[in-house]
Amino acid sequence: MTQQSPDDIAERLAGGHLTIDLAALAANWRDLAARAEGAVAAAVVKGDGYGIGLEPAARALSAAGCTTFFVALPEEGLRLRRALPQATVYVLGGLLEGDARVYADADLRPVLSSLPEIAEWAAFRRAGGTGGAALHVDTGMNRLGLILAEALALAGERPLVDSLGLTLVMSHLACADTPAHPLNRAQLVAFREVRALFPGVPASLANSAGIFLGSDYHFDLVRPGIALYGGAAVADVPNPMRPVVTLEARVLQVRDSRSGETVGYGATETLGRPSRLAILAAGYADGYPRHASSSDARPGARAFLHGLSAPLVGRVSMDLVTVDVTEVPGARRGDWAELFGPNIPVDEVAERAGTIGYELLTRLGHRYHRTYLGGADAA
Repeated sequence: MTQQSPDDIAERLAGGHLTIDLAALAANWRDLAARAEGAVAAAVVKGDGYGIGLEPAARALSAAGCTTFFVALPEEGLRLRRALPQATVYVLGGLLEGDARVYADADLRPVLSSLPEIAEWAAFRRAGGTGGAALHVDTGMNRLGLILAEALALAGERPLVDSLGLTLVMSHLACADTPAHPLNRAQLVAFREVRALFPGVPASLANSAGIFLGSDYHFDLVRPGIALYGGAAVADVPNPMRPVVTLEARVLQVRDSRSGETVGYGATETLGRPSRLAILAAGYADGYPRHASSSDARPGARAFLHGLSAPLVGRVSMDLVTVDVTEVPGARRGDWAELFGPNIPVDEVAERAGTIGYELLTRLGHRYHRTYLGGADAA
């Protein structure tokens, strides 16, 4: 009898399975880089690489040619530095108070968004510290970043600006996923003014959706995030990106139920016909959203098995999802049902759950067995 490895046993016993296509991730980066031709295409790998794993995502992107990365927190930056010693790494969350030396020692570039951060980073560098930084100016998001008046005042203090070691000036689009929104153009105009205040410093405005707004928004560097991972960056248009993540759940039981019976907690859905139901081993403890549930009042998300669609029935619970397989001949215990992937876009599930694909990907649970395809981590 052949002895199974611990990984083989873990895969065999798992209730859910995540297949992560690193070749698709790399292909999406190359696609976006081509759309932004003339600008450097960076990659945003915050949120544990949008849920797929920071290190495997970064290594696959690096192998595809990406050299510049953005994370949210310095802890993520330290992980990325260990995985990619030569990469350029920006920390979007900025400079944590008192930790300039930590950033410099790991060659992490803080994205400076406030006057106190700027003063601290300048003092650190004037005292002999090294390292580059980005400057973030808010052009309409009302989140992180200097306001325009602060940016204008800063630009007038040339010795202070020169002491910062700026390698990038950036802003962030609020409504790029809605191309016709007037704020896009307003932010573009404002950012052009900002860029002119810091001549010679590379500029970056476009996120994933911003890339699709056209070359006016590309400047010197683009920062794709969700589109890399297969999510739809722009609303109400076909998504050109390849799916990266496939989520499957094991069928634990198939049961016959009668018309008029209810399904799940709260008895929120009543069967209108004799039905065959499959119970899947996934739930909100695994990051599958409870709001994807179905009820008598509204349809929920769906699963896909045996080449056919099967709608959810009743509430998503902690560990279980119920789907109607009455129209899926042959559905049986032990089958695997796709909850999102090549047949069910992650954004479709998100829409049913009243959220966005970003949230689904970044909340993927730890009970799934993960398989990486098409990259150095595939083994």
